[in-house]
Amino acid sequence: MTDKPTVSDWEALADKESKGRDLTWDTPEGFTIKPLYTAEDTADLDPGLPGFAPFTRGVKASMYAGRPWTIRQYAGFSTAEESNAFYRRNLAAGQKGLSVAFDLATHRGYDSDHPRVVGDVGKAGVAIDTVADMEILFDQIPLDSMSVSMTMNGAVIPVLAFYIVAGERQGVSAEQLSGTIQNDILKEFMVRNTYIYPPEPSMRIVSDIIAYTSANMPKFNSISISGYHMHEAGATAVQELAFTIADGKEYAERAMATGLDIDAFAGRLSFFFGIGMNFFMEIAKLRAARTLWWKVMDGLGAKSERSKMLRTHCQTSGVSLQEQDPYNNVIRTTIEAMAATLGGTQSLHTNALDEAIALPTDFSARIARNTQLVLQEESGITNVVDPLGGSYYIEALTAKLVEEAEVMLEQIEAEGGMTAYVATGKPKAAIERAAAEKQTSVDKGETVIVGVNKYRRDVEDEIDTLDIDNHKVRQGQIARLKRVRDERDEAACQAALEELTKGGAGGGNVLELAVKAARHDATLGEISSAMEEVFGRHDATPKPVSGVYKSAYEFDHRWQQVTDGVEAVERRLGRKPRIMVAKMGQDGHDRGANVIASAFADMGFEVVSGPLFQTPKEAMAMALENGVDAIGASSLAAGHKTLIPELIDLLREAGRSDIKVVAGGVIPPQDYDFLREAGVQGIYGPGSNVVECGADMLRLLGHNMPPAGDELDEAAE
Repeated sequence: MTDKPTVSDWEALADKESKGRDLTWDTPEGFTIKPLYTAEDTADLDPGLPGFAPFTRGVKASMYAGRPWTIRQYAGFSTAEESNAFYRRNLAAGQKGLSVAFDLATHRGYDSDHPRVVGDVGKAGVAIDTVADMEILFDQIPLDSMSVSMTMNGAVIPVLAFYIVAGERQGVSAEQLSGTIQNDILKEFMVRNTYIYPPEPSMRIVSDIIAYTSANMPKFNSISISGYHMHEAGATAVQELAFTIADGKEYAERAMATGLDIDAFAGRLSFFFGIGMNFFMEIAKLRAARTLWWKVMDGLGAKSERSKMLRTHCQTSGVSLQEQDPYNNVIRTTIEAMAATLGGTQSLHTNALDEAIALPTDFSARIARNTQLVLQEESGITNVVDPLGGSYYIEALTAKLVEEAEVMLEQIEAEGGMTAYVATGKPKAAIERAAAEKQTSVDKGETVIVGVNKYRRDVEDEIDTLDIDNHKVRQGQIARLKRVRDERDEAACQAALEELTKGGAGGGNVLELAVKAARHDATLGEISSAMEEVFGRHDATPKPVSGVYKSAYEFDHRWQQVTDGVEAVERRLGRKPRIMVAKMGQDGHDRGANVIASAFADMGFEVVSGPLFQTPKEAMAMALENGVDAIGASSLAAGHKTLIPELIDLLREAGRSDIKVVAGGVIPPQDYDFLREAGVQGIYGPGSNVVECGADMLRLLGHNMPPAGDELDEAAE
């Protein structure tokens, strides 16, 4: 017999095979990952058993062996009629629950006839203005047996009120309704930005919803505490964990402060995490989240074990999807779906291959849904509870995530809790820095994206995408709004709205009062405005981080060419070239805009960051006031065909067609010609190299930039 090999023996053999190359890997979280994990790495770790505290291995003893996760596809587009038909087709094909996506006008509390939402109605979700819309949305879908999840935060009060009243009109009482409302406003102030009111009254709304649902809706989850949008905005796994758990703790403490017993509501709290391409990290993240939540709730005095269980929905990453070679997105989504299920999610949405550039078609949605069906029915994943439990790597990674997230949680507590911490701007800045660091790694070819910065195709295949006729949808919504207002008891409606305003100023439960207003057919915009009278409306201007690109590209030849070009333009103009980054419409996703602003400032441009939610007229006025040379319009919500041409027309009318307008973000390639004909001079979709975007901008400003050299090609090989 030979002696059993030791770790030292392995190290010697691996060193010989790799010819001394360092085999460790540094993650975005700052973890140094070893190439081999052994029993020594987990000697002090005990992950426990599924179904038992601290629930690291799962909240149920049998997990998927008893019942698989719920296939819950997130969808909504155009009109309530179109979305309803889409839902019913998917339910017939195997989907088990509904997750509703609302358009941005709805998110921001505006009726479809409001002048600020001309380009947003029906574009990135379904338009819901009235209870009548909600009734159509769920037509022939029995709300007493169908679990419904609604991703809504800003206009959460009217949307939930409409859902309750639509149920009543279907003959279903509130206590029979099951599902989840997101109702997670803190993360909106960090990343997604579909808020309406300032933080404190927004937290009051959260508490009122928890109180109302605890008393009246025992089967309904009053909040879904979301890390997903932090993940999509660029957060590391540690940031996503710490900020999400801290948000949940804050909501629980606020509810307790109103006099609610923690065990009366905590069992209906749920979570929502994003799942990206770092396969093992994502599995460990979900296991760490359960451990962290158990500790937090135990520390808050929860007695029921159900109160300490972190139950979560997951969604595969949207930001990992790419415009280039888009069928690779099917593979990415499958990997992410496997990570979510091996991590123990309770329900899952799988993104469609075309969602990098548009809403999904029936074709792509079927592939996305079938990805989950294949995993459930063919892969064997559902046969064993926590199959990776005990893996040296997984257990070590889980423990490391718990340890690092707890350090961050202590920092948040020292700041006075998450509401206070959000007010400092620190979490938003930290996520934006992480996003910028990730983008520099992709741009430099250090992080490989197949088909984007490596194995790039010479010619891309065209794919069919869903195009929404925004004008047609908006006109239909305006007509229905008029009918509802004409047919309702106006005096009773206005009296209910006045009562809601008084309740907002006093101690009334705003959800209860909004339900009364919804029964009298008050619109979403009217209910939102009734609360805005006492709460006010929150506004914010992005403050991009600085220095990330400059330090990452310090010795890069192409970066030097661009910065030299900026200096040359500055000498010619007698000032720095000035670019405005504009976010028009009601889309609050500002990751791309902030990355561009950060990178261009590091290149030497003077960058003017416009506030969120501008109209084209407001963007034009700001550009003229600041004397900009160019405007970069960022679009992630399909409003580009309406808002950007309007901006160009306004500049022409003002005699300033010399100001260059470029567009970036989620823009289908088939829209490029339309935008170019409208006067857009540069279009930069997902996967665009930011340094090359800077070089292109210099060309537009009249500088003779050399083409990209071989050094970029070498970096990508």
